[in-house]
Amino acid sequence: MAAVQWTLAQRESSAPLRTGPVRTCIGCRERELAADLLRIVAQSSGTEIAIVPDSRHRLPGRGAWLHPSSVCLSTAERRRSFGRALRVSGKLDISALEHYVENRHEHS
Repeated sequence: MAAVQWTLAQRESSAPLRTGPVRTCIGCRERELAADLLRIVAQSSGTEIAIVPDSRHRLPGRGAWLHPSSVCLSTAERRRSFGRALRVSGKLDISALEHYVENRHEHS
């Protein structure tokens, strides 16, 4: 009987949990709510494939998820996670993504 009372007391005292889809950051490999991560997609432009941010989560194609921080971006680049996560190969241009993360960091 005491275990039931403790569980109820614990449930009442804990902060309300945010719910929603959970995704894994391709940089640090931590699981977070999709609302806290940045979705990225690959868009081909001739011979080069551009990795672009999809802040509205609406662009077509396979997506991957990344914390919008320079640390996770550099980790993902170092580990070559973009090609594997998005299932693309070839020359990847992440300049648009770098620009987005830098500007977001300045405004936060």
